[in-house]
Amino acid sequence: MTPAPPRYNVLGVGVSALTLAQARDLIVGVRGQLRRGYICLGTAHGLSEAHADPALRKIFNESWLTTPDGMPLVWLGPRGVGRVYGPDLLLAVCDAGRATGLTHYFFGGTPGVAEELRAKLCTRFPGLAVAGTFTPPFRPLNDAESAALHAEVARTRPDVLWVGLGTPKQERFMAAHWPSLDAGVLVGVGAAFDFHSGRVRQAPRWIQRSGFEWLFRLGTEPRRLGPRYLKTNPLFALRVLAQLGGLKKYPLEGAEARRG
Repeated sequence: MTPAPPRYNVLGVGVSALTLAQARDLIVGVRGQLRRGYICLGTAHGLSEAHADPALRKIFNESWLTTPDGMPLVWLGPRGVGRVYGPDLLLAVCDAGRATGLTHYFFGGTPGVAEELRAKLCTRFPGLAVAGTFTPPFRPLNDAESAALHAEVARTRPDVLWVGLGTPKQERFMAAHWPSLDAGVLVGVGAAFDFHSGRVRQAPRWIQRSGFEWLFRLGTEPRRLGPRYLKTNPLFALRVLAQLGGLKKYPLEGAEARRG
């Protein structure tokens, strides 16, 4: 089994030092395995939520991978780190996994989104193996719904269970359910479901690379994203500057801290 890459500390969260290609290959490599773990996509918003919530910070640190999804996390990483952006990771794994018969399951989105995503990806990647989809309610699963999901996943045994619930809901779901779901790895990709199903417009590539994708998304969904970005981003920047300047220490906790 390939070991997880080393991590670097951003506000007390261990971010995996890797590239998109490395993350893709690690996920494709779970073919035929069960309960490998879960993968978080690290962003300024997610790490700010984790800063305020020790339980969430523990979830990020006990993941198999917590990737640098946002450009600020890439800039803070060691030389060679690349952006592992959720929507790009989803496409890369779907594409590469066809060679080994990697199977996928899509969990999340509003009604109809997971099925639209499945149809779009199967058209884009002929031969893509999709085991199923599940659209959850806007609340925690009740006992009957949880049992139905577990039974469906046990029947289909997907190699990759993609989770599109948004942060921090998807991280809490993955941490709670991965030990009991008969899937290879759970990956929380947030808005990738909406982007690749065609429900939400994605920022042009040059904006993504600039680090101002948040501003593009704010312009497209100001009411929903305004409170997140206008408060979170300045606080994240100030905390990172304090960490870099040695004014504030954010020790790593959880499984990653024990690994050193």
